Amino acid sequence: MNGLESTVQQLSLEMKEQVDTLYDRFFSQEGKPEVNDRTFFTYMKEETNPIFDLNNRWAGAVEEFLAAYPGGPVYPPQIKNTKENMELVILHSYYIDVPKKRYMELYQSIHYVVNQVLDKYVEVQGSNQ
Repeated sequence: MNGLESTVQQLSLEMKEQVDTLYDRFFSQEGKPEVNDRTFFTYMKEETNPIFDLNNRWAGAVEEFLAAYPGGPVYPPQIKNTKENMELVILHSYYIDVPKKRYMELYQSIHYVVNQVLDKYVEVQGSNQ
């Protein structure tokens, strides 16, 4: 297993963990914060910076991984969309400003693509043995 492959696996598992944590936050938070609350914004920014960083690292690593191992079940446009969906989930998890149904669509979409990436990882591992 090379460094890129293990990085993709590790970052994908971290993405799944983070999106589940954000899901819990969305469904357990009481009330909506004020959009103009500077203190809340600062708090949210500090908490979410590592998640945004993870999202960026994941997308970059997966794009590189897919370039090295082309072919289904995952394609670069899905990675771009998943990165954008994760950004939305991060923000919606703090500001609670989207219907639950839409939030669930984003959440499930992220899990689906990350699971597809992990399946591709397993496929590559099997072909390298």
